[in-house]
Amino acid sequence: MVKIDPNRLMADLKRLRGFGATGPGVVRLALSPVDLAAREWLVGRMTEAGLDARIDGVGTVFGRSRNSGPALVIGSHTDTQPTGGWLDGAMGVMYGLEIARAFAEHDATRHLAVDVASWIDEEGTFSGLLGSRSFVGEAVDESIRGATNRQGERLADVLDAAGLARRPRARFEAGRQVAYLEPHIEQGGRLEALGKAIGVVTTIVGLRESRLRFTGQRNHAGTTPMAIRRDAGAALVAFITRMNDVFAQLADADTVWTVGRIDLDPGAMSVVPGAAEMDLQFRDANPARLKAMDQALAGLVRDFNANNAVSVELQTIEEPIEPVGMDATLAQHIARAAEAIAPGQWLRMPSGAAHDAQVIARCMPACMMFVPSIGGVSHDFIEDTAEEHIVLGCQVAATAAASMLLELSASRS
Repeated sequence: MVKIDPNRLMADLKRLRGFGATGPGVVRLALSPVDLAAREWLVGRMTEAGLDARIDGVGTVFGRSRNSGPALVIGSHTDTQPTGGWLDGAMGVMYGLEIARAFAEHDATRHLAVDVASWIDEEGTFSGLLGSRSFVGEAVDESIRGATNRQGERLADVLDAAGLARRPRARFEAGRQVAYLEPHIEQGGRLEALGKAIGVVTTIVGLRESRLRFTGQRNHAGTTPMAIRRDAGAALVAFITRMNDVFAQLADADTVWTVGRIDLDPGAMSVVPGAAEMDLQFRDANPARLKAMDQALAGLVRDFNANNAVSVELQTIEEPIEPVGMDATLAQHIARAAEAIAPGQWLRMPSGAAHDAQVIARCMPACMMFVPSIGGVSHDFIEDTAEEHIVLGCQVAATAAASMLLELSASRS
């Protein structure tokens, strides 16, 4: 069995953490100066590992094996949220680098091809999942022209200023690149709660994002009797209560929904709100359940408008994202590796978060594996994973990767 070097892995992870370190967390927004510095460092580490590495025309770092293939692509992202953790995405990229190095050091695996990727802007500073979308051949030029960050910087200008805009873009190599593996922290608390060390991902959930706007009548809070009020804020709260009841009847243990933003107009203590707005997101791995929740939400809006003095309008914020199943054969390689290295310490589970793997799955079989997140916390400075789980996860990933490639190579001979 190929063996990783735990000390080398952890040293690189901690060095990457230094780019944008902020307290226990990291601020490394896509294409910021510190992110670009981290990418240059990563190109250097990949080159030292024997990969042909470069930053491409959208900012993805891609390290291509000099072996002919079939090739396994291993990757994730190294950009962070505005208040990010040190492992979200970064761990998967460092796993890929360490696996490529470990393969080169062992006679049984040095002929195998592992490409390593740090996809740009998974977190959506400018345009979410940009690097993986570009890699699979999606026409991203329009996204690049129109995308801006919170500071109003145009993505096209940032790429140009960084000297990237005219560089070639990494592209999927049909026939050579045959599978994709994305290791990641769980970003939830299931593994920790169940005392498990490895999650074998079955599906990346689909999601829906909607905006509901309630329209009533702004009025004086002291002189308007309750019986004649058209209080948009109270209507919104009542709607959420009813929605929670209806969604709970449709849900299973993995279904989630979130009201992530509420605005009241005018938002003053002595004014009955004349308008109120909320943003709603729900996620599930089952397409039929997502459809049922769509229909239930539309029904709630119709019923509400028929029976209330306050009206509600339902708008779609983003196009629906459907669930994406991970390749069962690749997942079985992860499961076998997990059972061999950590018997009984693994489980199959969906991913409740979006990942580049759901995009890469459009062009080749894709799989994911998780390691536990302490306290289930992610997208926060205190995000963390026990070092023993980081190391164990990398060994499982390396063992699974070798198994995948040896089987794929044998099938071609």
